[in-house]
Amino acid sequence: MGLAVLSTAGAIVAPPVPGFSPQTNPNEESLVLPGEIGRSGGRLVVSLRAEPKTLNPLTAVDAPSREVILGAMQADLIHINRATQLTEPALAKTWEVSDDGLQYTLTLRKGLRFSDGHPLDADDVLFTFRVYLDESVHATQRDLLIVGGKPITVRKLDAWTMVFQLAKTYGAGERLFDGLAILPRHLLEKPYEEGKLGQTWTLSTPASQWAGLGPFCLKEYVPGQRLVLKRNPYYWKSDTKGSRLPYLEELVFVFVPSADAQVLRFQTGETDVISRLSAENFAVLSRQQRRYTMTDAGPGLEYNFLFFNLKDAGEKTSPEIVRKLKWFRELRFRQAISSAIDREAIVRLIYQGRGAALWGPVTPGNRRWLNDSVAHPTRSLERSRRLLTDAGFSWTKGPSGDSVLVDSDGKSVEFSILTNSSNADRLKMATLIQDDLKQLGMRVEVVPLEFRSLIDRVTQTREYEACVLGLASFDADPNSDLNVWLSSGGTHLWNPSQPRPATKWEADIDRLMEQQLATPGYELRKRLYDRVQEILADNQPMIFLASPDILVGAKNTIGNFHPAVLEPYLLWNVEQLYMRSSAESAGR
Repeated sequence: MGLAVLSTAGAIVAPPVPGFSPQTNPNEESLVLPGEIGRSGGRLVVSLRAEPKTLNPLTAVDAPSREVILGAMQADLIHINRATQLTEPALAKTWEVSDDGLQYTLTLRKGLRFSDGHPLDADDVLFTFRVYLDESVHATQRDLLIVGGKPITVRKLDAWTMVFQLAKTYGAGERLFDGLAILPRHLLEKPYEEGKLGQTWTLSTPASQWAGLGPFCLKEYVPGQRLVLKRNPYYWKSDTKGSRLPYLEELVFVFVPSADAQVLRFQTGETDVISRLSAENFAVLSRQQRRYTMTDAGPGLEYNFLFFNLKDAGEKTSPEIVRKLKWFRELRFRQAISSAIDREAIVRLIYQGRGAALWGPVTPGNRRWLNDSVAHPTRSLERSRRLLTDAGFSWTKGPSGDSVLVDSDGKSVEFSILTNSSNADRLKMATLIQDDLKQLGMRVEVVPLEFRSLIDRVTQTREYEACVLGLASFDADPNSDLNVWLSSGGTHLWNPSQPRPATKWEADIDRLMEQQLATPGYELRKRLYDRVQEILADNQPMIFLASPDILVGAKNTIGNFHPAVLEPYLLWNVEQLYMRSSAESAGR
């Protein structure tokens, strides 16, 4: 369907698609969602800390782009429900798995359309996976579609049915399909054949050249200010009364540069919902409960940690760095650091108690995969000193009479901790660790860096000593963190992209992760991943610190507000969010 494009004041605008029907078509196999019946109309305004980089799901790596694309504009074949953390039908109404676990036969819903009115069929799915798997496209999802060392293959049985063939059994099963947006072949096949697919669907793309299967589609983009989405008139979900979702007419993302500015916009009523709140800001907003619904959803899947550079020293490495790398590779040194860190103080002082201390990568928010047997030792400087002594370190008096830790060569223990300057909580963590380690006679310098520079130091040049960072799993399943735990992974941060495992324990983790990846059945996979967590706790390549609670809020006028601990925390059920009437809001 062609749409006239109107340009006004730097914004790219398209008129509404005609023919919207509040009721679903009887020939359309829509998905009926249970829950509170809402009211149609209205706009929801959401703030983003940064402007999205793209509207192209193939190239989106930044969090704002992913939140907009996967949270509101696109749809997948099988979806992980962010509330239950279990899989459920989406564009595929049914699926069957072969006895050997190597074949997945998916059947699409009939009668579905993209947001521009073009019908969806199996050819769109085949095109989508062809693109994802094409190495020249550099799709961020490609690694997820390599199972047993070979790409997944897809063939069409008929216009609605596809068979996905895996080279090896995949333990996470149908979770593989979550987050893989199905693309419109009629719009993207030509740029793909011309080798221009990576440059398509920028923020400045005219609305008439964009189409998706999510609840909202492109309406307007004003650089540096906002991105406006409108209701997809062909969206394939309905409520229990048969009314087509979403309820909202528009979804607006405004770009707000800081956490404090986000809070101010929320307080003045310019935005309707807010997430990723600090504990301090959450406490301020919680005192205004007559206006807001503030929710502490508990620990999410974010884990923060300290890690040291465990790379091998090269021929050109300076003697000073060689000495420090020797400290860092000493297990008892890392264990001493871990024992000296006051995790409970981090939770108390940084999160105001709204968080959880961590001794492993799996947070209390992920009960299904948490290994409860991993020890949670209390802070002990005495144990730290004993470990350091056993490792050949000792103490001497410094120039000002203070106790200074020195190594076996009499060199004082000094190193720097990098962290990202834009994250106030991690800066505070690094500072608390600095104070903790001072009590052991270590001199630690905290160095804030712009995030891209920090990542380049850690993963490319590897010119750093220690770092405080955090990762947030996109799924509760351990396979979402494969790139972190496999020694060959690019985000195996302490020593990334190894051609072969540098240590026996890393080889053991590789074996266990590969084994659970190919193991059907939760119970056995859980035992294998429990062992991975134990190895990480024993060897301390990451010294796990704390996980913040998911702190969110919404105006009391927002209905169906049910935040989750999986991203996107607020927009996972955006199709069901609605604006209450003033009378309904007053009665709350």
